Amino acid sequence: MLFNSIEFFLFIIPVFFLYWFPLSKNVKLQNWLLLISSYVFYGWWDWRFLFLILFSSILDFIVGRKLEFEKNLRIRKVLLWLSIGANLGLLGFFKYFNFFIDSFAEAFTFFGYPIQIGRLNIILPVGISFYTFQTMSYTLDVYKRKLTPTKDLLSFLTFVSFFPQLVAGPIERASHLLPQFFKRREFDYTWAISGAKIFLWGLFKKVVIADNSAILVEGIFENYSQQSSLSLILGSIFFSFQIYGDFSGYSDMAIGLSRIFGFDLITNFKFPYLSKNVSVFWKRWHISLSSWFRDYLYIPLGGNRKGKNRAMINVFIVFLVSGFWHGANWTFIIWGLIHGIGYLFYFAFGTNKEEEVFSLNPKTIVQVIFTFLMVSFAFVFFRSPSVSDSLNYLNGIFFGHGEAAFFMSSSRHLVMTGITFLGIIILMSYEIAANRKGAFEVSLNKFDLVLCGISILFLGAFKNHLDFIYFQF
Repeated sequence: MLFNSIEFFLFIIPVFFLYWFPLSKNVKLQNWLLLISSYVFYGWWDWRFLFLILFSSILDFIVGRKLEFEKNLRIRKVLLWLSIGANLGLLGFFKYFNFFIDSFAEAFTFFGYPIQIGRLNIILPVGISFYTFQTMSYTLDVYKRKLTPTKDLLSFLTFVSFFPQLVAGPIERASHLLPQFFKRREFDYTWAISGAKIFLWGLFKKVVIADNSAILVEGIFENYSQQSSLSLILGSIFFSFQIYGDFSGYSDMAIGLSRIFGFDLITNFKFPYLSKNVSVFWKRWHISLSSWFRDYLYIPLGGNRKGKNRAMINVFIVFLVSGFWHGANWTFIIWGLIHGIGYLFYFAFGTNKEEEVFSLNPKTIVQVIFTFLMVSFAFVFFRSPSVSDSLNYLNGIFFGHGEAAFFMSSSRHLVMTGITFLGIIILMSYEIAANRKGAFEVSLNKFDLVLCGISILFLGAFKNHLDFIYFQF
């Protein structure tokens, strides 16, 4: 069930009215409604996936309760690793089993001993990487005694499965989101309107920018060997805006929906394409994941407590794991390594200080453009099906002799190119204006809302109904 589908609006309207009218004075009944609605929302893709999220939720709830009273360090570690092992085991099986099988077979082939190993026909559960990390962070915080485990199973199940952010984040911490399920929630018109505006802005990013870009990106990447250098450059730039519009658009819609139901989610994007270097980029891109790796991987590895050289190794490990988190393909690992190398350059030379406000001066503009091009370069690996395709695509940019220009191959594609550029101009104009005011959230007035609504109605690619990219992660 997609946020930009008719089915979703038919689903959300009765949920909204039940939540705020007959059930408004009973928190427990509201939570029951949210839980049932979340399971319906998630089971819409495949009802069998519900058993996985239910298993993971109940396991971590029980482990959390046991950890509260257990004082024996050895038993506490066993409980912790039971949770981590089960969650990562499920994630590893569904997401990485075939990857390891293929890599194992390729290694033998490389050394002259080809072997045949059968692959399993495994369906990747939607959003498994997101809710797995969310439940694991709960257990880790309880283990470290940073968080008191809840006794309320209903609230915990609802926290894990909360449908606005279930399948593509933000990855919420229990310390922030879980307490909100215990409090009485009263309808706040101002808060709800702000949520509706954020949802509308996210919908604009998705249907005007991401889904229009997707058609152009698909055509260019599928036939990259025939495309001109200019076409390939545009393909990489369009994909950068496709994935940003798609992913940050989902996050905006999730945050907006949550506000409509009286909840506050963390900000997941802070205008990342206004970043002056890769270090700042990762403070603004997919913040819930990068902060998760900081708290549960980088710091446990030693962080920067053991000197700069060790810190650089820890940073490199984080980016390697981050790439692997995104998918079972070497392309994602190389994507992570490229960002790791770029990040380490600024880390080593001490130029990774974040400047929150974008300045319209030549030096800043050059730095922002350079960072964006580096990010777009890395995204070629993220988008391509294989490493060889990625390298051939980049070779085509610098040395290619193709003459085709997919974006001009038909009047339809030419119109989509124009629409995409127009959407990008609107997007970046609003983000620059908001950031120059010191904000990290676009604020829409009445004129902006009308412009945004008209753009969605007349420029949105509703016929495509494309899945959100991060559903596959």
